Amino acid sequence: MVDTPTADNPREPDISHENPARKAEWFGHPRQLARLFTTEMWERFGYYGMRALLTLYLTKHFLFSDQTTNGLYGGFTALVYLTPLIGGLIADRYLGSKRSVKFGAIMMSLGYFILCFGGETAKPHAVIDGQRYEVVVENSVDRPTSTGDEVRYVISGQDRLKIQGNDDGTVTLLNGDGSTSRTLAKGAFQADADRSPLFVMIMLIGLSMVCIGNGFFKPNISTMVGSLYDKNDRRRDAGFTIFYMGINLGSLFSQLLCPFLADAVGWWAGFGLAAAGMLFSWSLIQFDGGRLSGYGERPEGADSSKDLFIYIGAAVSVPIAYFLFTNLMNASASAAEAHSIGEYLLGLSVMGKFLFGTFALSVPGILIWAFMNGSRAEFQMMVAAMVLIVFNVVFWTLFEQAGSSLTLFADRNTDLHVLGGFSISAGQTQFFNAIFIVLLAPLFSIMWNALAKRGLEPPIPIKFGLALMGVGAGFLFLVWGTQFAGPDFKVALWWLAGLYLIHSVAELCISPVGLSMITKLSIARIVGMMMGVWFLSISMAQYVGGIVAQVASVETVGGQVTNLQVSLNTYAGVFTTIGWWSVGIGAVLLLLSWPLKYLMHGVK
Repeated sequence: MVDTPTADNPREPDISHENPARKAEWFGHPRQLARLFTTEMWERFGYYGMRALLTLYLTKHFLFSDQTTNGLYGGFTALVYLTPLIGGLIADRYLGSKRSVKFGAIMMSLGYFILCFGGETAKPHAVIDGQRYEVVVENSVDRPTSTGDEVRYVISGQDRLKIQGNDDGTVTLLNGDGSTSRTLAKGAFQADADRSPLFVMIMLIGLSMVCIGNGFFKPNISTMVGSLYDKNDRRRDAGFTIFYMGINLGSLFSQLLCPFLADAVGWWAGFGLAAAGMLFSWSLIQFDGGRLSGYGERPEGADSSKDLFIYIGAAVSVPIAYFLFTNLMNASASAAEAHSIGEYLLGLSVMGKFLFGTFALSVPGILIWAFMNGSRAEFQMMVAAMVLIVFNVVFWTLFEQAGSSLTLFADRNTDLHVLGGFSISAGQTQFFNAIFIVLLAPLFSIMWNALAKRGLEPPIPIKFGLALMGVGAGFLFLVWGTQFAGPDFKVALWWLAGLYLIHSVAELCISPVGLSMITKLSIARIVGMMMGVWFLSISMAQYVGGIVAQVASVETVGGQVTNLQVSLNTYAGVFTTIGWWSVGIGAVLLLLSWPLKYLMHGVK
């Protein structure tokens, strides 16, 4: 039947209802998901590109010790996960998600851009028996990748004494003819460097801006994705799966390109590419052509006059983050001299004391509240949630060694050559995790769905336990590889790739179910608070991860280790310890899975 136009039925588009363009789809999902997917991809491009360089930048350009570098890295990533708690609250009450995302993107891009200005390389020196000596490093290149040809000398009057680290921790100074000038007892040779206070301040300001900007961006881009779907829309989970794929795609390419540019051109080029990626992320929201109209808008009734005060408050927060970083660096130096656990804990940074204190009070505090105000079943479910949160801290503490101790291991004790003589840099090794997640995530999704249809999908506690055992197994696999190190005390690249493969499998057992688990087990009245505790646990894991990496610290002079055998043995020893501990803790959780399953009252 043909619909012919009449006076009562003109052939005109129906504009009395919602614009059909608003309902346009992208692979079966709201078309706005494509723009938010790309926005998140470019934001993660910037973040992970910067992260791939950060540890190497601190040790090779600023010549910080491993102790200071790993502590600062852990504090930075801890703050990255802590600030979203505040940024999400501000968006919910005042700015709305869209404005928060745009402001956060600007802050982060400025932070990455500021990191481009590192000044001259720090000048190494050494203190021997209380006397300071100049140190010269020949064949040194201020780039992420070491050449292996660096030679370090102490300048003593007219003499150039070659520095040789020994297996027992002593240091021998050699004359030009190779004879021994003197041998220094372990700890008698103290390496440091002269750094420009101005450029150290600039670097810390850049990191501070990244942390503050991330607090505005990270929680609210996810909120905008959620707003694309009605409450009961079955496409929601699949939509978030597609969205999170953008994280891994962005990190995959940036962890290859940013270190490449830093090696080929200079540090500034690597950080500059990260800044460009972040700026492109901002432009996708700022110039959306009306495609995101009605999504992430300001809360109804919110007063726009407060926006300026919020932006000023964010700017004022930068000096606060800067103070936390400087305090953390001073605490790291003090921790290296601690003689007992009590002395070490008393010397923790302000950030460390806040994280440990808040977490130690919030977990029992919320459980007491649940016991007094919830039903028996609700209390039991909250107990299960808190137990899993504590185990979650252990997992991310070890998994996040990727950006600290594992990156330094890649630089110092890994043969980075691939087939045919081609080689990659230490910073680029972090891309293994991203590529394995991209390849394995669809397979795991199919596997979990197939097991669920047969009633065989493992419950959440078992998935957590397997993840913990997996992350430990990854470290033990790498330790096994150290037995096959060559005469240069370096292991083949594929041993490190194998670790990342095992870690990626472990991540897929725990990461996708964490947030969902919290929403299902929490009492509805405090689900927001429980989300806060979840992110607090990840933040604390990042901080503790920095402490674990500090245990694996190796003596360096001019950014290079003095003895590769000592370095290899140190990493192997630490990785063995944390590997077996993680396997054991995972096994304990598997044993607890049955009582936890009872406490969860059917939640899967």
